[in-house]
Amino acid sequence: MYAKITQTAQSLPAHYLSNDDLSKIIPTNDEWITTRTGIKQRRVVTEQSTTDLCVGVALKLIQKRSFAAETLDFIIVATMTPDFQTPSVASCVQGAIGATNALAFDLNAACSGFVYALSMAEKLIRTGSKCGLVIGGETMSKLVDWQDRRTAVLFGDGAAGVLIENTATEPLFIKEILASDGTKSTALQAPSLANNSPFFKGANSTRPFIEMDGRAIFDFVTRNVSKTMLELLEVTQTDVEAIDWVIAHQANARLLSAMAKKTGIRQEKFLSNIANVGNTSSASIPLVLDDYVSNGTIPLDGTHLTLLTGFGGGLTWGSMLVRL
Repeated sequence: MYAKITQTAQSLPAHYLSNDDLSKIIPTNDEWITTRTGIKQRRVVTEQSTTDLCVGVALKLIQKRSFAAETLDFIIVATMTPDFQTPSVASCVQGAIGATNALAFDLNAACSGFVYALSMAEKLIRTGSKCGLVIGGETMSKLVDWQDRRTAVLFGDGAAGVLIENTATEPLFIKEILASDGTKSTALQAPSLANNSPFFKGANSTRPFIEMDGRAIFDFVTRNVSKTMLELLEVTQTDVEAIDWVIAHQANARLLSAMAKKTGIRQEKFLSNIANVGNTSSASIPLVLDDYVSNGTIPLDGTHLTLLTGFGGGLTWGSMLVRL
């Protein structure tokens, strides 16, 4: 038996933050944000944690499938905004839902995290696990400098995930390419921790907020990520017209358009929800997936050839060809 995504779910904070709301706290306006990013609003937590959002996703997934949590073999959470250095968000989810037989760990590959985590889950299924949860969850609002319009307008909070099971009779995860380039790590950095040990003699250079070189990221994605997408199609001998959908990390609407142009995949095949939720890092791909499963576009019957593409801090990127 082979791995199959059998269910999706999401959990979003109740509080909306529109572009007009942002214009009251930083010098910006709806037109400036919309034309540059495609974002109209985002969700931000007012009381919830990353763990709270991920627990909400996990409960929905097992309830939709009428699963007993004890039957889960693993829980993987992709996040760059955990609540603690330890325990992991995944361990907290495992305890909250009573998944007593599941191994649990977090994976941090920033906005590539969900693709990386899904890759790990498929390997667990391939080597004997029967079912598990893969969740991308972020509270990006706690990393943002809300006086810096370059980053404040981009990010939102949320979580979404999938139930993956060994129920397919043929391989649905066709091929993947995962990559990283640490030489460009300074292009996107989140808060750092100071070393307060009395034995540490080095210089502490802490960063309280997320920092991003937007131009460097844009160039990296249009060059490296688009190249990897085309390489994946080439090695699998897949024509661009055979692709039903592309679900890419929702970083910027203009970036999605640039990727479509670079790859030759028609723009209408790039599914998107960035206007409503903004950039939710590792949660963005599963959020899009759940939106389009919920509206019936993707029935999860194994017939829709889909290209999943994540990219972000590290720098990391990854593409995966899968039938949903």
